[in-house]
Amino acid sequence: MSFGRWLGELVVMVALAFLLASGIRTFVIQPYVIPSSSMEPTIEISDRVLANKFIYRFSEPQAGDIVVLDDPTETVQTLIKRVVATGGQIVDIENGRVLIDGIPIDEPYSLGAPTEPMVIGMPYAVPEGSVWLMGDNRPNSADSRVFGAVPLSDINGRAFFTFWPMDRVGPL
Repeated sequence: MSFGRWLGELVVMVALAFLLASGIRTFVIQPYVIPSSSMEPTIEISDRVLANKFIYRFSEPQAGDIVVLDDPTETVQTLIKRVVATGGQIVDIENGRVLIDGIPIDEPYSLGAPTEPMVIGMPYAVPEGSVWLMGDNRPNSADSRVFGAVPLSDINGRAFFTFWPMDRVGPL
């Protein structure tokens, strides 16, 4: 094999590998770095997580899903939050507890921290085609209580796995 042919094959293989990796990152799975403490203790600052970017092409987010989205307030590039309610549900906060359709929800991931209403008026009817998102670290989370419900089209994917740091590797 001539050097020219070998070099040509190498260039084609590198280009194909780059295209394949770009396609996977764009349409299938994307890594994200966590920018804030809003999801502690579930996910900590600077954790690296993987998000499934195609799952919501076949289904809609459900309560309990952890999703990534572009920050509606543009304070940081990407947010990660938990879906608390979906379109058509009524969210209310009473005595530090979150109620969905008038029923208090069990939230072991918030470690009993009280939830305050913040900016958005309560009760709040989540519009169809939207979700209500909250961080697990309620006292330190700018979430739907600040920016309101988020349209499904703004959800980039569902976080499903922490891959860094090594002592925190595992499913979400």
